[in-house]
Amino acid sequence: MRKKGTEAVARVVVGVTGTPGSLTALHGAAAEARVRGAELVAVLAWQSPGGELGSRNGWGPTVLTECRAAAADRLREALDVAFGVVRPRVTVGGLTVRGTPGAVLVDVARDPEDLLVVGTGSRAALRRLVHPSVARYCLAHASCPVLAVPPSPLQAELTAVRRRNRLRMPLVLREPTG
Repeated sequence: MRKKGTEAVARVVVGVTGTPGSLTALHGAAAEARVRGAELVAVLAWQSPGGELGSRNGWGPTVLTECRAAAADRLREALDVAFGVVRPRVTVGGLTVRGTPGAVLVDVARDPEDLLVVGTGSRAALRRLVHPSVARYCLAHASCPVLAVPPSPLQAELTAVRRRNRLRMPLVLREPTG
């Protein structure tokens, strides 16, 4: 909990990337914040081009400033896409932090009274090899409760449609069951 004046303010911290899975987590976090009467803190972690090794190759301060500005724009865009003109009925704060997503989220949500919300995303075998799971990192390292939000059921259908389109397979229309 953070102090605001003399009263304690509970926080729900959520990782945001702008992907459909993170937007689902953002909606879940907003619902949790409403129930708890807490502040919603949307966090976008960003890295310099090339990651940590790239930051040592002589990128000037202007490149880092541009990356920071691009991250802030991406966070604003994700919040606009998630909530549109109808804002959630909670206080929303945004934070962009340079670093790896799991470590950044665990650091921001370091108070035991915080709630950390992360999306689980799709975990195809190849993707697991290339990108480690942020949700697993947070579950293993966070000092506060962690809520892992699974992807929307519509996300699986969207992925299947994209796969069919990519492979140029015909769309099979079925009668609804039930």
